Amino acid sequence: MAATHFTIFSLLLLIVAFSYATEATIEKIDVVVETTVYCQTCEHSGTWSLNGAKPIPSAKVSVTCKNHKGHVSYYKVFQTDKNGYLYAQLEEFKMQHDILDHPLHACFVKPIWSPLEGCSLLANVNYGLNGSPLRYENKILRGRRYEAVIYAAGPLAFHPPDCSKTHY
Repeated sequence: MAATHFTIFSLLLLIVAFSYATEATIEKIDVVVETTVYCQTCEHSGTWSLNGAKPIPSAKVSVTCKNHKGHVSYYKVFQTDKNGYLYAQLEEFKMQHDILDHPLHACFVKPIWSPLEGCSLLANVNYGLNGSPLRYENKILRGRRYEAVIYAAGPLAFHPPDCSKTHY
């Protein structure tokens, strides 16, 4: 009888140990979006050219994802760093359908606010007015039990509000 109890107890310990080891090896996979926001010169306003453009620190950029039914499943506003660079970790982003809700198909990035009064109108660089699609550039950050898959949107831009029509 004692041997039977010992066997059952041993099996329970093995099951608990195995489930703990399995949980410890599961990696957290994050989705990250990156882009840079610029102030486009009047000379290139109305084009996709960023020649002479300067990065905009503290610009606001939204990331929107829609599920395969067309409903917004993720929305968050992020802020660029001092170099106009955005590294947006999409915490809480979930895919209900592995293919149709994939970030490459479901998400887009839009510039929404510039802190520069002299450069505050949205430019349509990389389709920024309607939302720049994401692309996969084979960038993955790996750590112990962590992985971040990085998707990029093309550079986005604002332009000065006082550009004359001769620049268009």
